[in-house]
Amino acid sequence: MSGPQSERNDPAVSRDALEVLMIGRVGVDLYPEQSGVPLAQVRTFAKSLGGTATNVAVAAARLGRRSAVLTKVGADGFGDYVRMALGEFGVSSRYVSTSAELRTPVVFCELNPPADPPLLFYRAPIAPDLTLTGYDIPWDVIGSVPLLWVTGTGVSAEPARGTQRRVLEYRARHGHTVLDLDYRPMFWPDEQAAGRAIGELLEYVNVVVGNRTEVRVAVGTDDPGAAAERLIERGVGLAVIKCGADGVFVADAHGNRWTVPPCRVEVVCGLGAGDGFGGALVHGLLAGWEPPRIAEYANAAGALVASRLACADAMPTATEIEELLGAQRNSDEEMRCT
Repeated sequence: MSGPQSERNDPAVSRDALEVLMIGRVGVDLYPEQSGVPLAQVRTFAKSLGGTATNVAVAAARLGRRSAVLTKVGADGFGDYVRMALGEFGVSSRYVSTSAELRTPVVFCELNPPADPPLLFYRAPIAPDLTLTGYDIPWDVIGSVPLLWVTGTGVSAEPARGTQRRVLEYRARHGHTVLDLDYRPMFWPDEQAAGRAIGELLEYVNVVVGNRTEVRVAVGTDDPGAAAERLIERGVGLAVIKCGADGVFVADAHGNRWTVPPCRVEVVCGLGAGDGFGGALVHGLLAGWEPPRIAEYANAAGALVASRLACADAMPTATEIEELLGAQRNSDEEMRCT
């Protein structure tokens, strides 16, 4: 298996300028062009860049952050497409290496129901991104990049599980070290196995983001307040819990607690909303914003993605997020005045 690409193939993101490094899933998403029908009746699909960590990197880049993805693809045309698409989105592909023996993952989406569409993953016998070893890791970048993002999926199989643990141990909670809980049942033998592996990462990160199901897997409760307390007790400095229609619950290590209301949009496709949220979270952390502002901004970003079709292509700009937030504040003011 080859190592990372040479720097001469990299888009305009230098090592010294890198702000964000994502480690995790990459693939090609195939979206039905006929909505509301089962896969058996779909005639055509549209191709898009996909994978949680990759989508978050794209979302952060859309907001002006210099981001890169550390992952692997197969030695195939889809792998070539991944590198090309990353460059088009302004995300560095310097740390995308190639597995000669495996194929780039493909994911089919069924847009029914639109709020939570089922996914069909093709990642057998194992996805290249789960074969990362120490030889694939740019250790100097791991120790210095301002924000490092890892995922729960990244510890669903060896050798990536051990590699990600070593990465976090080496980083020692430097800067912003973020864990996206990213629990996907199809990648695990059972919830208990996922809870053990993902829970072990909490000792090495200072920011955790996930939804109610994901925090239940990680710390044993889906109550946002109780889950946040357990995360803080494990040394996490900021816990961000996505609560769907109930908004976002945020807690920090100083005893502060906030609940941010949801943004109201018409849902077209719920896929990628969490990744849009993640990219905005990255932006807010690097900007040094207060947690409530970060959560409000991230909530709006996620809502915008949910109102669109596709993931990476749907990530919003800062102007779009501010416009939605402004419209929501005006609407809330009108409701208070009536």
